[in-house]
Amino acid sequence: MARKKKQVIEWRNVRIVPILHNRMEFAVEVRRQFEEFKPLHVAVEYPSTLKEVILAGIRRLPLLSVVHYQENEGTFIYLPLEPTDGQVEALRLAVEHDLPVHMVDRDTEGYPIDRSPMPDSYAITKVGHYLYCHAYLRAGGDTTRFLEDDLREKTMAFHLQQLAKSREKILFVCGMFHFPGLLSMLDQPQTEVIGKRHREGVGLAHLHKDSSREILSEMPFLTSRYESFREKGGEIDRIHINQDLVSAARENHLKNSKEELSRSQVRVLHKFARNYALLSGGLVPSFYQLIVAARGAANDNFAYELWERGSEYPWQSDDPGLPVLRLSGEDIYLDEKRIRFHRRIKSFRRRLVPVPVKRKPREKVPGEWKKAFRGDFICSYPPEDVLIEGYGKYLQKRAMEIKVEENARIVPFESSMLDGIDIRQTIREWARGKIYVKESRPLRGKVGSVVVIFDPDPGSGEEERFPWRVTWLGEHSQESDMAFYSTPAGETMDGPGISRCQYGGFMLTYPPMRVYDIWKDPFFDFARSKPERLLLAAIDYSVEKHVVYVAADPPSGWCISMAAKTGKKIIYLPIGTFSPVTLKKLKEFHVLDGHHVRRYARQYI
Repeated sequence: MARKKKQVIEWRNVRIVPILHNRMEFAVEVRRQFEEFKPLHVAVEYPSTLKEVILAGIRRLPLLSVVHYQENEGTFIYLPLEPTDGQVEALRLAVEHDLPVHMVDRDTEGYPIDRSPMPDSYAITKVGHYLYCHAYLRAGGDTTRFLEDDLREKTMAFHLQQLAKSREKILFVCGMFHFPGLLSMLDQPQTEVIGKRHREGVGLAHLHKDSSREILSEMPFLTSRYESFREKGGEIDRIHINQDLVSAARENHLKNSKEELSRSQVRVLHKFARNYALLSGGLVPSFYQLIVAARGAANDNFAYELWERGSEYPWQSDDPGLPVLRLSGEDIYLDEKRIRFHRRIKSFRRRLVPVPVKRKPREKVPGEWKKAFRGDFICSYPPEDVLIEGYGKYLQKRAMEIKVEENARIVPFESSMLDGIDIRQTIREWARGKIYVKESRPLRGKVGSVVVIFDPDPGSGEEERFPWRVTWLGEHSQESDMAFYSTPAGETMDGPGISRCQYGGFMLTYPPMRVYDIWKDPFFDFARSKPERLLLAAIDYSVEKHVVYVAADPPSGWCISMAAKTGKKIIYLPIGTFSPVTLKKLKEFHVLDGHHVRRYARQYI
């Protein structure tokens, strides 16, 4: 039996480190035990027929390699060398410390695929490696075994017995599945099992960067973090890495889609992923579960950003010096899960009839449109003007309806039905046997200016997300004057002379052709923020008594006081009460580099 000392597994002068293949926590454990044990030899669960090719791949890391060969019956075998595998880590350490390497497994053809469920590898960070292995020893008798398993374990036991005769310290890394059988054989004399001593046609290839997104057992983002951990040391934790991935995806989503995930969405994402993991028997969400949770908590665009960032492996080479191999999950018999992203991409189809479709021209050189954008005589895109003006009228009407409703008086029925029975209040007071009627009292004044704040953008300098501040005058009597702050024109291009921007907030005031540039007007310099400056301008330029203010937070008491001094009233409408789909459409607009661009803008917008 193995001698247990200081909660490690040893047999004579051999330290045994059972692992789950391709799981980061076990690679970290191999490093820890290597540093603690300081072996003079390293043995691993690979056949000696692949030794030279595997070591050549190990020396290429962190570039990814695949060992490949063909079995006698014609089946192609691919063995990716992943940095987070415990055996690969043991070999890397042996190469770095110039130690003898021994590959003690049997070269077996036709070995059945093992999909036996295993406890989550993250458990060893809490209970420790020794207790994890001890628990598996007690529960490992129900697994399905084949003749090939006995032959492989006898081969490994024989070689370890031979190596142990040197009495030098040996670190042996093997799969958890073979650990119980191997342990029972070590104290019994073993003879060498007949098997293949040499294999022809073994090759080494560089894994294509697209394949690394698909076939790595661990998430590539996590694998790259492990590489950094090997180089710099410190602590590494799967949960923290998942959190870092979500944060990185949030930054990319904000940069590419100009949408920021709220804290509540991030909480929902992590809770969803955690529950999904627990339902499937895991402690920490897998990459797939994170993507599904991202789609549920946000949308497909964010889920795509998370996949794009999480599946990126940074160590790549255009000239690897080896044949480049493309592999899919089917090639190496992975238990795959597929997910299809339905990203919101502009469509060219306008109607369900067969008509000629003119393809949208593309840039000849990346950045060509951005470089040509001058911004000297900018103008808006008329269809978007119609949309924003229509929504402004809708907000005016909605605000008046709400104020009229609030201004209504509900009284018990006495002699007059007034404006009709108030059903709600009558039902509330039904036990008293009273009937209540509603009296609508007229509201004095109308709504003039409208302010909508999508993002207060309190940042400054590099943290300012909406730095562009503009005042536009209406081009005809049906348009309002407008002031807004947004992302800069010329930053994101949809076509030649066509820049896509996003509002942080805007102000509309009627009638047109009256507003001086509010961002340069010193009269509003006492405003403490961009939303406050828009609201003060709306109050000052409104020709009607009421001003509509739509935002996440109500206006400050100071702004309400300023409105009262000028005889105005602010009607606050929480932005959360409006359709987020409609608001998202409104938030995006286009700036054209001159009126002539309007002639062809429809082809791009």
